Amino acid sequence: MLQLRSKETLDHGDRGWLKARHHFVVSADGNPANGPLGPIVVWNDDEIAPGTGFGRHSHANMEIVTYVRQGAVTHEDSAGNVGRTVAGDVQVMSAGTGISHSEQNRDGDPLKLFQIWLRPRQHGGQPRWDSRKFPKADRAGRLVELASGEQNAEALLIRADARVLGATLLAGTTLTHSPAHYRHAYLAPARGVILVNGKRVAVGDGIAAIDESELTITAEEDAEFILVDAA
Repeated sequence: MLQLRSKETLDHGDRGWLKARHHFVVSADGNPANGPLGPIVVWNDDEIAPGTGFGRHSHANMEIVTYVRQGAVTHEDSAGNVGRTVAGDVQVMSAGTGISHSEQNRDGDPLKLFQIWLRPRQHGGQPRWDSRKFPKADRAGRLVELASGEQNAEALLIRADARVLGATLLAGTTLTHSPAHYRHAYLAPARGVILVNGKRVAVGDGIAAIDESELTITAEEDAEFILVDAA
């Protein structure tokens, strides 16, 4: 089953410094049609103004994956981690028993990112943070694992029954993807327009898949997208 979540159906907010669209419902008065998919509970499409960001706040028992679409995010946390993750790259944070952190745009241009929250396979554990470079050239015409709950030396480790993948496609090209043993998948373009099993998905939209044995993804125009498989 496929469910197109067009940008018109997504909850959104504008705080001035932050413009956000929520692919998954985050409040009681949000769109109930856009509910969780297995362990995927949040997928925010955020734009953060220069010189601003999220101040120090806390999380526990959540896996948070950040894909930077434009600009750079600076991370600091209570475990002593400090890092800067730039466009095309990924950071992950396992909140575990509890961690506080801030996410700032210290550059002169708007910061755009996907922030994806996944329920961990079990509560607790030592909090941790990591970041890694993922050159877009390595993703040309194929999906590459960016973060995974499975052992994969090339991907960032997360403590969830899920994997986060990314690809770039030239206009007119196609790739196929099998979710394997994962029941749920969610896909959103970071750039361009794609067709997923014939359904058109543009920047700002997302598409949920449940129990689809194969996804055929074709670029209507040059495109970049993120896909999450989950139990």
